[in-house]
Amino acid sequence: MNYDVKDINLAADGALRIEWANQSMPVLNRIRQRFEKEKPLQGIRIAACLHVTTETASLMQTLKAGGAEVFLCASNPLSTQDDAAASLVKNDGIPVFAIKGEDSKTYYKHIRSVLESKPQYTMDDGADLVSTLHSEWAELVKQVKGGTEETTTGIIRLRSMAADGVLKYPIIAVNDAKTKHFFDNRYGTGQSTMDGIIRATNRLIAGSRFVVCGYGWCGRGLAMRARGMGANVIVTEVDPTVALEAVMDGYTVMSMADAAKIGDFFCTVTGNIHVIRKEHFETMKDGAIVANSGHFNVELDLEGL
Repeated sequence: MNYDVKDINLAADGALRIEWANQSMPVLNRIRQRFEKEKPLQGIRIAACLHVTTETASLMQTLKAGGAEVFLCASNPLSTQDDAAASLVKNDGIPVFAIKGEDSKTYYKHIRSVLESKPQYTMDDGADLVSTLHSEWAELVKQVKGGTEETTTGIIRLRSMAADGVLKYPIIAVNDAKTKHFFDNRYGTGQSTMDGIIRATNRLIAGSRFVVCGYGWCGRGLAMRARGMGANVIVTEVDPTVALEAVMDGYTVMSMADAAKIGDFFCTVTGNIHVIRKEHFETMKDGAIVANSGHFNVELDLEGL
């Protein structure tokens, strides 16, 4: 079995953490029990480009229990949990191609490794798997029957491909499901973003001016959590109706140009590009903290920074 993980010896630790995560996934566990009996995915090959975490590991185990051949790579090198990746390889026999912090060259090499399985279905988080498949594997696209996409960023890319007539097979927009954006985006991303910022900076949130860039479901969740920790939350939003909603929810709303001058924390959660640009960085106070919780770091103009 081909695979590429950081250290296969991390598998024991990964198995324990996967077991811990699985205790909070009762619906998936019930599906797995049914899959083990019915094998509805027998003979199906699935290529998945997702966050390689303990939660994703439980999903991969469930798909394999249903009879599928699953091949997994990372949709974001910064979120990969090396112990979970090692456990899937060693304990579940699932080929995984993911290393935390891998560079761009390795990232796309891993995507190609997964596509070499000649999948019939794809599971994507950001649309890199699908775009690579369409641009480099034209013959392979013909045998793909369908796929899924989890993120706002990915849906934007795929809808653009569909509008241009280049998307060659149907894809389910998982991000549009109510259980996804109401709960995962709002509560999951809201909490994990605050957790990441606090762990990285060790800064007190209370009393600060916290700028949330984008008031979609992820932005709503982040604003809620920041306010709950005592921050004075400022929202920037380009959609006037959504911006009005933020006002009605009790937040201060202003343009990015104005918020840049007074914010202490800035976090982009839009799914768009260059939300915070050079002209904004230039007016920020010394010591301002800038973060991105969108799928890709292109929400920040890093070259301008």
